[in-house]
Amino acid sequence: MSTHARIRSRISGLCLSAAPLLLSIFLIVGCGDTMTQSSNNNNSSTGSAFVIGTDAPVASVVSFNATIQSVDAIDADGNSVSLVSGQPTVDFARYNGLQTLLDMNDVPADTYTQISVTFSSATIGYLQTGTGAPTIATMPATFTTNNVMVTLANPLVVSSTGPVGIRMDFRLDKSIQVSGGAITGMVDPTLDITAVGPSAPGAYIDEFIAGVVNPSVTAQSFTIQGPHGRTFTVNVTGQTEWDNGEGMGDLTATSIVQISGILDRADSTIDADEVAILSQDGFYAAGQVTYVQPSSGVASDFQLYVRGTLPPSGDGVTDGSLATVDLSGSEKFFIYWMHNQFTQFLFNSSTLLPGQHVAVGGTLAGAANGDALSVKRVVLRNWGFNGTLVANSVNTGNGTFQMNINGFAGLLVPGQPVTVYTATGTTWRDGFSGIGDISASTNIRVVGLLIKDPTSGDSVILARYVDDMDD
Repeated sequence: MSTHARIRSRISGLCLSAAPLLLSIFLIVGCGDTMTQSSNNNNSSTGSAFVIGTDAPVASVVSFNATIQSVDAIDADGNSVSLVSGQPTVDFARYNGLQTLLDMNDVPADTYTQISVTFSSATIGYLQTGTGAPTIATMPATFTTNNVMVTLANPLVVSSTGPVGIRMDFRLDKSIQVSGGAITGMVDPTLDITAVGPSAPGAYIDEFIAGVVNPSVTAQSFTIQGPHGRTFTVNVTGQTEWDNGEGMGDLTATSIVQISGILDRADSTIDADEVAILSQDGFYAAGQVTYVQPSSGVASDFQLYVRGTLPPSGDGVTDGSLATVDLSGSEKFFIYWMHNQFTQFLFNSSTLLPGQHVAVGGTLAGAANGDALSVKRVVLRNWGFNGTLVANSVNTGNGTFQMNINGFAGLLVPGQPVTVYTATGTTWRDGFSGIGDISASTNIRVVGLLIKDPTSGDSVILARYVDDMDD
């Protein structure tokens, strides 16, 4: 069985009935590994070390842009090496339960027991409520300390035999200080950092968005450039799934792709489970739908709260801005991770919903006016929805429960509470092992796809991950 088959199992059908929508979901199940604990202290050799980033945000926080001054690995003798290049700025609230590759570098082979993370600055974007319509405001963050030192429970053992790395979870829900229900701007940084091997669930790359540099390296690989400038080789096989019926032959030097997969043990390239072409025209933007016009029927346009762009901060469309996306009727609609005849039925210009997390692709020239952004592709993507469990709503037989969504998304998603559908491939995390565990919890996060039930018109979520947020 291939690495791709081992890293996940997927259920790819959808089962619809006239009763409330029953959905059998294609979902990922990660398989973990343990890190090799043999030490290699020959500093004349090197090995690849990667940094995976994720977060657990506060419900009312829509962005947390932090500039990382350094991420250093420290051995028992106090020797320090950098795990990131430059000083990247990362919106940690953007991932919300999904994991992304922040960086990968060659470092001296050694056993590293501590990780030191230093931040130089940050800003908080938050939902401001009161009289009138809610607005998004920003404030500078003030760190109680800009350095966090973590002693690893299991050391990071770097050798020339294959990549290893760290998973860095910025617990914004525990870090951003609140007084009287209001965000103060004070941040006491709380990071959960663990050493991971390339096949561990904590090292899985849920989403990595990059521009294609060389679309035809070989018949089974291509080169991309990530948001911080580093290039990576992406390997594809017969098990790699391509969204929208596309493949290697559709890649061009102006393609922007989203990739999911793992880092290859042999050569530190990316082994792709999934590839989606988000744009063929050199520009993409992603974020949450805030408004759809008209609210029912075929949409003529929608408003997008922008969380990410390539190129970064394209003219007229910048992170944290609101862009109006015009629809001509000729756009391609598809769903990341879904490949069957029901995709167009579940997501199209008639099933757009406020609160959905989407990527749009088009030309940079079309992005020059953020008030009228023309696009050619609209892709529905997974997103983390924080909320509270509705009492007595868990149905273990059907694999469903209901939740009230909080924060920014809670103001957007119509028809609360929403029904959450789980399946065999749903991954239960942070103390959950199955649907039977969640009844005793209050605060949960569901990472998945928000769709409109084509039968009832209700908002429902197809769950990829379910997290216990009470800990």
